[in-house]
Amino acid sequence: MLTSSLKGCLLLHIFIDADACPVKDEVYRVAKRYGLKVTLVSNMWMRIPRENWLDLVVVDNEPDAADDWIVDHVNAGDIVIADDIPFADRCLKKDAIVIAPKGRVFTSHTIGDALATRDLMAHLRETGVIAGGGPPPMAKKDRSLFLQRLDEAIQTVRRQK
Repeated sequence: MLTSSLKGCLLLHIFIDADACPVKDEVYRVAKRYGLKVTLVSNMWMRIPRENWLDLVVVDNEPDAADDWIVDHVNAGDIVIADDIPFADRCLKKDAIVIAPKGRVFTSHTIGDALATRDLMAHLRETGVIAGGGPPPMAKKDRSLFLQRLDEAIQTVRRQK
């Protein structure tokens, strides 16, 4: 017999936009500890641990196919791991919690600024004002912050259910 807190926890689902996600192993450890369902969505097959709580969904190799699949399947209170700001906005509109791999939590209050900053930086790169180069590599502190934010999100959802 499951306790009521565990029953609520079973409803929590983590979705990972998996193609370039650098924190999959961290999510596996946390999900296993809490007994959560995890679905990785990718444009290509990838090796994942054989666990009954872990699934891989391979979608067409088209732009935004993984994002579209996740948005179609995510529910309020689910957690999405993604760094794509427009995709995060779509998930927030479905009342999901969105955490970037470096620990940034997107919220309905912060997504507008994130989208505006993204668009401004893209414009500055296109006009040559700044050079592109991509984000800095993941550091140990980034992984630690991500784990902290993931645990906080799980605890928040568990308290609400």
